[in-house]
Amino acid sequence: MIENRLVLLLRKSKLFTQKNCLSNSPKCNTFSPNLGFSIEPQSKFYSSIPRFIHDSRARSFTGCGLRSLLQNNIQNSYRPSFRNFSTSAAISSKSSEGVKLLVTAGPKAQKAVGIWLFASAAWVFSMVILGGVTRLTRSGLSMTDWKFTGGLPPLSDDEWLVEFQKYKQSPEYKRVNKGMSLDDFKFIYWMEYGHRMWGRALGIMFALPFSYFLRKGYITLQLGLRLSGLFALGAGQGLIGWWMVQSGLEEPASEYSEPRVSPYRLAAHLTSAFAIYTGLFWTALSVVMPNPPAESMAWVKGAAKVKRLALPVSILVGVTAISGAFVAGNDAGRAFNTFPKMGETWIPEDVLILKPIIRNFFENTATVQLDHRILATASLCAIGGMWWSARKLDIHPAIRSLIGSTMGMAAVQVTLGITTLLSYVPVSLGTAHQAGALTLLSLMILLNHTLRRPSSQLLKALPSVVKTT
Repeated sequence: MIENRLVLLLRKSKLFTQKNCLSNSPKCNTFSPNLGFSIEPQSKFYSSIPRFIHDSRARSFTGCGLRSLLQNNIQNSYRPSFRNFSTSAAISSKSSEGVKLLVTAGPKAQKAVGIWLFASAAWVFSMVILGGVTRLTRSGLSMTDWKFTGGLPPLSDDEWLVEFQKYKQSPEYKRVNKGMSLDDFKFIYWMEYGHRMWGRALGIMFALPFSYFLRKGYITLQLGLRLSGLFALGAGQGLIGWWMVQSGLEEPASEYSEPRVSPYRLAAHLTSAFAIYTGLFWTALSVVMPNPPAESMAWVKGAAKVKRLALPVSILVGVTAISGAFVAGNDAGRAFNTFPKMGETWIPEDVLILKPIIRNFFENTATVQLDHRILATASLCAIGGMWWSARKLDIHPAIRSLIGSTMGMAAVQVTLGITTLLSYVPVSLGTAHQAGALTLLSLMILLNHTLRRPSSQLLKALPSVVKTT
């Protein structure tokens, strides 16, 4: 149907001539060299028809040629996109050296989406740090209700008194903060309120650019589905946070216990935040760096050897970070404030006191802290082993620098952890230790992303070794 209409237009413009080409002529599969016409993506092709009709240089354009052009454009340029027939989205998901890009519409769109994703990842990073400060200042249980919409803070003295009365009914006030002044309550309330509102602001900051880029057709189907999943996980993070807070508003089982949130729910909340951050950071790297750095086959082979070590080390670092959430959930950092021994012994006597035994690894203060010490030491040794193994490998300088940076950050993180423990977990050091965990994880993500195998097309073009001048 489209072909017939275009042929009719070309006939009316007197640019179409059937006698220049016979049905068996080889010219039926070619274009006249005077046309000045090139095969373009769909949107550019259709927009070029009026210009072509008025082009005085066009002399012969056969039905066979038109059919060939349509087939080439429709079959070769189509890629799934959220807005296939917009000017920008119609540009196919072209590949850079054989790698399918996640963002269409050229380098400017790629840069814009990359900046937005890096900014979103940085915002999640700040959320994790703010959450750590909220926990360390014992502010997380100051708001005893959760509103899905709205959420203006108290604006008058009467409203503050109402919120304070709600808090006075909580187990934390009765057992820990009895006699607290209104000014002290305002401080912990503002901390928790700021944490919640910062999360909502993140949702808006993510959703608005996402909608804009979808409307412009910059984002491919693959990237759109991935980001939609991350957005859903972020929305669920608010529910997980409230589910965690609810556990701290319940009366403790023992009259001697302090109210605190469930360590399981705290670990779920922190793990979810780390997962969102990892997804955003990895995706941002994939947008701006579709292909890993590679200049020779020797460097590619060296990177493959490092990759075999980097993945298990990354998993170990992640497990260590999650074990830190159980340390925080059990308030285990304020016990056994000695190093390297735990008190006067290497292993406390009550590490397996709870039944069934598996509970000790998540609920026993002594066991949880011992686990975290062992995992942190193992992570440092594993990263050190990876650094030592990579010393003599022929690898890209960027990979070598990343391994060195990761080794240095691991040493800093262990030092921060020991100092925090010996200092009885002050807010400043505790916050720095949590930030250090996410920084170390970021370096491991960046390292693994840089160690990816290049595309097959790029591999074919690489020399065996780097040429020196």
